[in-house]
Amino acid sequence: MWTKLFFKTTSKLSFIALFWLIFTTSAHAALELRVAIKKSVNNLQIGSSTPAVIKDGAGRVIGQVDGMNSFVAKTNGGNVNLAQWNSTGIWVEPSGDGVTWIGDRWYRGRVLLTRQGGGITAVNYVDIEEYLYSVVGAEAIPSWPQEALKAQAVAARTYALYKRNTSKNSVFDLDTTTATQVYKGLSSEYTTTHQAVRATNGQIMTYNNQPILAVFHSSSGGHTENVEDIWTSPLPYLRGVVDYDQTAPVFQWNKTVSPSAMSRVAGGVGNIRALVPQKTTPQGRIVTMQVVGDRSTRNVAGTQLRSALDLRSTLFRVSTSGNTIQVSGRGFGHGLGLSQWGTFYLAQNGVDYRQILGHYYQNARLATMRTR
Repeated sequence: MWTKLFFKTTSKLSFIALFWLIFTTSAHAALELRVAIKKSVNNLQIGSSTPAVIKDGAGRVIGQVDGMNSFVAKTNGGNVNLAQWNSTGIWVEPSGDGVTWIGDRWYRGRVLLTRQGGGITAVNYVDIEEYLYSVVGAEAIPSWPQEALKAQAVAARTYALYKRNTSKNSVFDLDTTTATQVYKGLSSEYTTTHQAVRATNGQIMTYNNQPILAVFHSSSGGHTENVEDIWTSPLPYLRGVVDYDQTAPVFQWNKTVSPSAMSRVAGGVGNIRALVPQKTTPQGRIVTMQVVGDRSTRNVAGTQLRSALDLRSTLFRVSTSGNTIQVSGRGFGHGLGLSQWGTFYLAQNGVDYRQILGHYYQNARLATMRTR
């Protein structure tokens, strides 16, 4: 589905929208995900493209709104307020093929507005297959070969199901960021992502008949990692394998960092004298870096350095040059599981998505998920 929206706020906060929609029949998986679109915000705009039923937190119908109108949801004591309605939770459920407006985008499915952390959290309840139309377009490049998009669809479906099954959060299973999976609603849906999702409908990667933790990343820099070398416990399906990401634009990169920035990360070491890898993974990722200064020496986690210095990965080396520190690295992301640029290369060279998935998720098998 292609969607374009022109939104203008008026005194009545109405939607002025222009859609060109290619409606197609969806194969429903009968399995909903709970995706947090906004978390603990003071207020946000909510609407529906078609007439929508309004329900309270207990699921009782309390009203209806017309399509193509927006309302501002806000807190009211311990309740959520939407127009004339107040409840501990408010559901907005579009009729027919309607979609919901949450904050600044259109989303398929329905939305629950609930109080959380002093504000309102908007949770999109969406069919897993329809969710993937967007995720595949947001996580991969829609113009990539279909076999690459199919591999991404299976990985993303598996990851979403794993999170749904293991989530200890009573409100939502996933959010919309790279902390789980990027999800942008209709704005990242494309004909190609619909094709890839439908072609792999319900397919997931499993180990011992359970969905695996199907993590993925942009580019490993030549070789993926064993999970225990990056995180904690070993998993039989997240093993280091040769990657095929040499054509990735992020395969190699360089960045100049000021000594003062490095000093701030290390916290009180003074002027930087040396940077020595203290512990690395078998593939060379920095687990711990020893930062030697003229005041003290401190060990800093590679993940902390990556975050603070805005590096693409922990697969890097550093060298000092005058008043600057040169960082030379490879890859983008944590280096575990499926490599998206490796997937692109393999698909471009005629490798089937099943083989791609089998390569990056060792010892796992392709299966069809159970929806009940």
